[in-house]
Amino acid sequence: MKLPVPAFIALVLGLLSTACQLPNHYLIYPDTVPPSVTTWEEDILRGQLKIHLAWAKPPGDGPFRSVLVHPHGGKTTRELQGVIWDLASHGYLAVAADYKRLLEGKYKRNTFAWREEKDVLYALEYVLQHPFVDRQRVALMGFSQGGMLSLLIAAHAPEKVQAVVSYYPVSDFNYWFAKERRNFIERWIFDIIRWHFYRESGAATEQEFVQILHDASPINHVEKIQAPVLLVHGDADTSARLEESQRLAQKLLEFNKAVELLVVPDAVHIFNFRQEPQARYAWDKTLLWLDKNLK
Repeated sequence: MKLPVPAFIALVLGLLSTACQLPNHYLIYPDTVPPSVTTWEEDILRGQLKIHLAWAKPPGDGPFRSVLVHPHGGKTTRELQGVIWDLASHGYLAVAADYKRLLEGKYKRNTFAWREEKDVLYALEYVLQHPFVDRQRVALMGFSQGGMLSLLIAAHAPEKVQAVVSYYPVSDFNYWFAKERRNFIERWIFDIIRWHFYRESGAATEQEFVQILHDASPINHVEKIQAPVLLVHGDADTSARLEESQRLAQKLLEFNKAVELLVVPDAVHIFNFRQEPQARYAWDKTLLWLDKNLK
Protein backbone atom coordinates (compact mmCIF):
# COMPACT_ATOMS: atom_id res chain seq x y z
CA MET A 1 0.00 0.00 0.00
CA LYS A 2 1.34 3.43 -0.93
CA LEU A 3 0.68 6.26 1.43
CA PRO A 4 0.98 9.66 -0.30
CA VAL A 5 1.39 12.26 2.39
CA PRO A 6 3.00 14.93 0.25
CA ALA A 7 5.76 17.35 1.05
CA PHE A 8 4.86 19.16 -2.18
CA ILE A 9 1.45 19.98 -0.72
CA ALA A 10 2.96 22.75 1.40
CA LEU A 11 3.86 24.91 -1.60
CA VAL A 12 0.57 24.86 -3.43
CA LEU A 13 -1.68 24.88 -0.38
CA GLY A 14 0.17 27.96 0.78
CA LEU A 15 -1.27 29.78 -2.22
CA LEU A 16 -4.78 29.12 -0.91
CA SER A 17 -4.24 30.50 2.56
CA THR A 18 -5.85 33.81 3.44
CA ALA A 19 -3.10 34.53 5.96
CA CYS A 20 -0.52 36.83 4.40
CA GLN A 21 2.31 36.28 6.86
CA LEU A 22 4.77 33.45 6.56
CA PRO A 23 4.59 30.77 9.26
CA ASN A 24 6.48 31.53 12.47
CA HIS A 25 7.18 28.18 14.11
CA TYR A 26 7.99 29.86 17.43
CA LEU A 27 4.87 32.05 17.44
CA ILE A 28 3.59 30.76 20.79
CA TYR A 29 6.28 28.16 21.47
CA PRO A 30 9.73 28.63 23.09
CA ASP A 31 12.45 29.86 20.73
CA THR A 32 15.20 28.58 23.03
CA VAL A 33 15.48 25.34 24.97
CA PRO A 34 13.91 25.77 28.44
CA PRO A 35 16.54 25.37 31.21
CA SER A 36 14.96 22.20 32.58
CA VAL A 37 14.70 20.45 29.18
CA THR A 38 17.32 18.11 27.74
CA THR A 39 17.53 17.70 23.95
CA TRP A 40 19.32 15.43 21.48
CA GLU A 41 18.96 14.28 17.87
CA GLU A 42 19.69 11.10 15.96
CA ASP A 43 19.20 9.38 12.60
CA ILE A 44 17.99 5.81 12.27
CA LEU A 45 17.77 3.58 9.19
CA ARG A 46 14.75 1.37 8.77
CA GLY A 47 13.93 -0.39 5.51
CA GLN A 48 14.32 2.19 2.75
CA LEU A 49 13.89 5.11 5.15
CA LYS A 50 16.28 7.44 6.94
CA ILE A 51 14.36 8.88 9.89
CA HIS A 52 15.59 11.94 11.73
CA LEU A 53 14.43 12.19 15.34
CA ALA A 54 14.66 15.22 17.61
CA TRP A 55 14.04 14.55 21.31
CA ALA A 56 13.09 16.84 24.19
CA LYS A 57 13.04 15.40 27.73
CA PRO A 58 11.71 16.90 30.96
CA PRO A 59 13.68 16.61 34.21
CA GLY A 60 13.96 13.17 35.76
CA ASP A 61 14.52 9.60 34.68
CA GLY A 62 11.02 8.71 33.53
CA PRO A 63 9.33 6.83 32.18
CA PHE A 64 7.35 9.79 30.86
CA ARG A 65 4.12 10.37 29.05
CA SER A 66 5.34 10.67 25.47
CA VAL A 67 4.28 12.41 22.26
CA LEU A 68 5.51 11.63 18.73
CA VAL A 69 5.07 14.74 16.56
CA HIS A 70 5.07 15.10 12.75
CA PRO A 71 5.37 18.42 10.86
CA HIS A 72 3.23 19.95 8.17
CA GLY A 73 4.11 19.42 4.50
CA GLY A 74 7.65 20.10 3.39
CA LYS A 75 8.91 20.81 6.92
CA THR A 76 11.30 18.94 9.18
CA THR A 77 11.99 18.47 12.87
CA ARG A 78 13.63 21.91 12.90
CA GLU A 79 10.23 23.57 12.50
CA LEU A 80 8.91 21.54 15.44
CA GLN A 81 11.61 22.51 17.93
CA GLY A 82 9.40 25.00 19.75
CA VAL A 83 6.52 22.51 19.88
CA ILE A 84 8.54 19.67 21.41
CA TRP A 85 10.38 22.02 23.79
CA ASP A 86 7.02 23.28 25.06
CA LEU A 87 5.67 19.74 25.43
CA ALA A 88 8.78 18.79 27.42
CA SER A 89 8.33 21.83 29.67
CA HIS A 90 4.86 20.42 30.44
CA GLY A 91 6.31 17.09 31.48
CA TYR A 92 6.12 15.10 28.24
CA LEU A 93 8.93 13.28 26.50
CA ALA A 94 8.46 14.77 23.03
CA VAL A 95 9.92 13.40 19.80
CA ALA A 96 9.70 15.02 16.36
CA ALA A 97 10.27 12.94 13.23
CA ASP A 98 10.95 13.55 9.55
CA TYR A 99 11.82 11.15 6.73
CA LYS A 100 13.97 10.58 3.67
CA ARG A 101 13.67 7.62 1.29
CA LEU A 102 16.47 5.75 -0.47
CA LEU A 103 16.07 6.64 -4.14
CA GLU A 104 18.71 6.07 -6.82
CA GLY A 105 21.32 5.37 -4.18
CA LYS A 106 20.66 8.51 -2.11
CA TYR A 107 18.34 9.40 0.74
CA LYS A 108 15.96 12.08 -0.51
CA ARG A 109 12.83 13.80 0.67
CA ASN A 110 9.96 12.45 -1.35
CA THR A 111 6.21 12.76 -1.58
CA PHE A 112 5.97 8.98 -1.25
CA ALA A 113 8.38 8.43 1.64
CA TRP A 114 5.95 5.89 3.13
CA ARG A 115 5.28 3.20 0.53
CA GLU A 116 4.29 0.28 2.69
CA GLU A 117 2.25 -0.06 5.86
CA LYS A 118 5.37 -0.90 7.90
CA ASP A 119 7.00 2.38 6.81
CA VAL A 120 4.53 4.46 8.82
CA LEU A 121 5.27 2.45 11.96
CA TYR A 122 9.08 2.56 12.09
CA ALA A 123 9.37 5.81 14.09
CA LEU A 124 6.71 4.80 16.61
CA GLU A 125 8.26 1.36 17.12
CA TYR A 126 11.68 2.90 17.72
CA VAL A 127 10.33 5.46 20.18
CA LEU A 128 8.48 2.77 22.13
CA GLN A 129 11.76 0.94 22.74
CA HIS A 130 13.30 3.88 24.59
CA PRO A 131 13.50 3.45 28.38
CA PHE A 132 12.31 7.02 28.97
CA VAL A 133 8.96 6.20 27.31
CA ASP A 134 5.93 5.06 29.27
CA ARG A 135 4.47 2.63 26.71
CA GLN A 136 1.03 2.84 28.29
CA ARG A 137 0.82 6.62 27.75
CA VAL A 138 1.85 7.46 24.20
CA ALA A 139 0.23 10.07 21.95
CA LEU A 140 0.61 11.02 18.31
CA MET A 141 0.41 14.63 17.15
CA GLY A 142 0.68 16.17 13.72
CA PHE A 143 -0.04 19.26 11.68
CA SER A 144 -1.65 19.05 8.21
CA GLN A 145 0.44 16.33 6.50
CA GLY A 146 1.64 15.28 9.94
CA GLY A 147 -1.93 15.12 11.18
CA MET A 148 -2.85 12.73 8.38
CA LEU A 149 0.18 10.58 9.12
CA SER A 150 -0.62 10.50 12.84
CA LEU A 151 -4.11 9.17 12.10
CA LEU A 152 -2.70 6.51 9.77
CA ILE A 153 -0.18 5.38 12.39
CA ALA A 154 -2.97 5.13 14.95
CA ALA A 155 -4.97 2.97 12.54
CA HIS A 156 -2.07 0.62 11.81
CA ALA A 157 -0.87 0.31 15.42
CA PRO A 158 -4.08 0.69 17.44
CA GLU A 159 -2.86 -1.19 20.49
CA LYS A 160 0.26 0.99 20.84
CA VAL A 161 -1.31 4.47 20.85
CA GLN A 162 -3.41 6.03 23.61
CA ALA A 163 -4.27 9.43 22.05
CA VAL A 164 -4.13 11.25 18.70
CA VAL A 165 -4.10 15.00 18.02
CA SER A 166 -4.54 15.99 14.38
CA TYR A 167 -4.45 19.64 13.35
CA TYR A 168 -6.26 20.58 10.09
CA PRO A 169 -5.80 17.30 8.16
CA VAL A 170 -7.08 16.30 4.75
CA SER A 171 -9.03 13.19 5.67
CA ASP A 172 -10.28 11.99 2.27
CA PHE A 173 -8.09 12.64 -0.77
CA ASN A 174 -10.54 11.55 -3.45
CA TYR A 175 -13.30 13.69 -1.95
CA TRP A 176 -10.86 16.60 -1.57
CA PHE A 177 -9.89 16.47 -5.24
CA ALA A 178 -13.48 16.02 -6.44
CA LYS A 179 -14.77 19.02 -4.49
CA GLU A 180 -16.11 21.89 -6.60
CA ARG A 181 -13.68 24.84 -6.62
CA ARG A 182 -14.68 28.47 -6.34
CA ASN A 183 -12.67 29.89 -9.22
CA PHE A 184 -10.08 29.24 -11.91
CA ILE A 185 -7.11 29.79 -9.60
CA GLU A 186 -8.32 27.18 -7.10
CA ARG A 187 -9.07 24.70 -9.89
CA TRP A 188 -5.60 25.27 -11.35
CA ILE A 189 -3.89 24.78 -7.98
CA PHE A 190 -5.70 21.53 -7.26
CA ASP A 191 -5.01 20.27 -10.77
CA ILE A 192 -1.30 20.80 -10.08
CA ILE A 193 -1.54 18.96 -6.77
CA ARG A 194 -3.33 16.01 -8.35
CA TRP A 195 -0.88 15.87 -11.25
CA HIS A 196 2.00 15.80 -8.78
CA PHE A 197 0.37 13.05 -6.73
CA TYR A 198 -0.22 10.97 -9.83
CA ARG A 199 3.31 11.41 -11.11
CA GLU A 200 4.98 10.42 -7.85
CA SER A 201 2.55 7.64 -6.97
CA GLY A 202 3.89 5.37 -9.69
CA ALA A 203 0.33 4.45 -10.63
CA ALA A 204 0.01 2.91 -14.09
CA THR A 205 -3.69 3.76 -14.45
CA GLU A 206 -6.23 6.23 -13.11
CA GLN A 207 -7.98 3.37 -11.33
CA GLU A 208 -4.80 2.41 -9.52
CA PHE A 209 -4.19 6.04 -8.55
CA VAL A 210 -7.70 6.39 -7.10
CA GLN A 211 -7.08 3.27 -5.00
CA ILE A 212 -3.78 4.67 -3.74
CA LEU A 213 -5.53 7.87 -2.65
CA HIS A 214 -8.26 5.80 -0.99
CA ASP A 215 -5.69 3.81 0.98
CA ALA A 216 -3.88 6.97 2.06
CA SER A 217 -7.02 8.67 3.41
CA PRO A 218 -7.54 8.45 7.19
CA ILE A 219 -11.32 8.43 6.78
CA ASN A 220 -11.07 4.96 5.25
CA HIS A 221 -9.28 3.52 8.30
CA VAL A 222 -11.38 4.85 11.18
CA GLU A 223 -12.72 1.42 12.15
CA LYS A 224 -9.18 0.40 13.17
CA ILE A 225 -8.45 3.44 15.35
CA GLN A 226 -8.88 2.70 19.05
CA ALA A 227 -7.33 5.77 20.67
CA PRO A 228 -9.38 8.90 21.38
CA VAL A 229 -8.90 11.55 18.70
CA LEU A 230 -8.77 15.34 18.95
CA LEU A 231 -9.27 17.14 15.63
CA VAL A 232 -8.32 20.83 15.57
CA HIS A 233 -9.44 22.87 12.56
CA GLY A 234 -9.98 26.50 11.67
CA ASP A 235 -13.29 27.60 10.22
CA ALA A 236 -11.49 29.94 7.77
CA ASP A 237 -9.20 27.25 6.33
CA THR A 238 -9.34 27.40 2.53
CA SER A 239 -6.68 24.74 1.93
CA ALA A 240 -8.07 21.83 3.90
CA ARG A 241 -11.56 23.05 4.67
CA LEU A 242 -13.26 22.44 8.00
CA GLU A 243 -15.45 19.87 6.28
CA GLU A 244 -12.44 17.53 6.17
CA SER A 245 -12.42 17.22 9.95
CA GLN A 246 -16.20 17.35 10.24
CA ARG A 247 -16.64 14.36 7.93
CA LEU A 248 -13.86 12.46 9.71
CA ALA A 249 -15.39 13.16 13.13
CA GLN A 250 -18.79 11.97 11.92
CA LYS A 251 -17.28 8.76 10.54
CA LEU A 252 -15.47 8.11 13.81
CA LEU A 253 -18.72 8.58 15.72
CA GLU A 254 -20.47 6.13 13.41
CA PHE A 255 -17.94 3.52 14.54
CA ASN A 256 -18.42 4.51 18.20
CA LYS A 257 -14.95 6.01 18.46
CA ALA A 258 -14.01 8.70 20.97
CA VAL A 259 -13.51 11.95 19.08
CA GLU A 260 -13.61 15.67 19.79
CA LEU A 261 -13.60 18.38 17.14
CA LEU A 262 -12.22 21.74 18.22
CA VAL A 263 -13.29 24.40 15.72
CA VAL A 264 -11.11 27.51 15.96
CA PRO A 265 -12.91 30.71 14.89
CA ASP A 266 -11.32 32.75 12.06
CA ALA A 267 -8.35 30.37 11.86
CA VAL A 268 -6.70 29.63 8.52
CA HIS A 269 -4.48 26.73 7.47
CA ILE A 270 -1.39 26.33 9.67
CA PHE A 271 -2.97 28.95 11.97
CA ASN A 272 -0.97 27.83 15.01
CA PHE A 273 2.16 29.17 13.31
CA ARG A 274 0.46 32.29 11.91
CA GLN A 275 -2.31 33.64 14.15
CA GLU A 276 -1.30 34.13 17.76
CA PRO A 277 -4.70 34.37 19.52
CA GLN A 278 -6.06 31.33 17.69
CA ALA A 279 -2.81 29.46 18.24
CA ARG A 280 -2.84 30.03 22.00
CA TYR A 281 -6.51 29.11 22.28
CA ALA A 282 -6.01 25.82 20.43
CA TRP A 283 -2.74 24.92 22.19
CA ASP A 284 -4.19 25.47 25.65
CA LYS A 285 -7.11 23.20 24.72
CA THR A 286 -4.70 20.63 23.26
CA LEU A 287 -2.59 20.48 26.44
CA LEU A 288 -5.69 20.02 28.59
CA TRP A 289 -6.94 17.25 26.29
CA LEU A 290 -3.57 15.47 26.33
CA ASP A 291 -3.40 15.66 30.10
CA LYS A 292 -6.87 14.14 30.38
CA ASN A 293 -6.20 11.31 27.94
CA LEU A 294 -2.66 10.38 29.04
CA LYS A 295 -3.23 10.23 32.80
